[in-house]
Amino acid sequence: MKTAQDIMTKNPICVSPETKIIDAVKILLDKHFNGLPVVDEENKLVGILTQSDLVAQHQKIELPSYFFVLDAAIPMYSPAKFEANVARMNAETVQDLMKTDVLTLRPDTPVDVLASYMMDNKYYSLPIVDKGILVGIVGKEDILRMVIS
Repeated sequence: MKTAQDIMTKNPICVSPETKIIDAVKILLDKHFNGLPVVDEENKLVGILTQSDLVAQHQKIELPSYFFVLDAAIPMYSPAKFEANVARMNAETVQDLMKTDVLTLRPDTPVDVLASYMMDNKYYSLPIVDKGILVGIVGKEDILRMVIS
């Protein structure tokens, strides 16, 4: 049975947390990627930036509404959520938008398990990590290439 290491893209293109959003978008568009692994200077995976993260940056922000009782204003919307939405909208670097809670798999993960994670969680690609170090990435296209080989 084939595993992630058999089909993964080794040494994938990555960005750092300090990469400017505009530069990350150029890579995504030029390479037709759905996402980019974000690594630190030791090649440890610290997050992932996806097209969805970038599209969400342009969503309409709902202004908080308040319920007034006597002289008290009670927010009907989480102020923390509003602040997070404003921060997302004003993001300039990858670290401002990337997801840090990333599902990673090992190089010996069977392809059927990879496919299940992709379908069950609507992931387009999954980082492959060995001892905390990013060693590859598997996308849906990698699984399709396996089918025709």
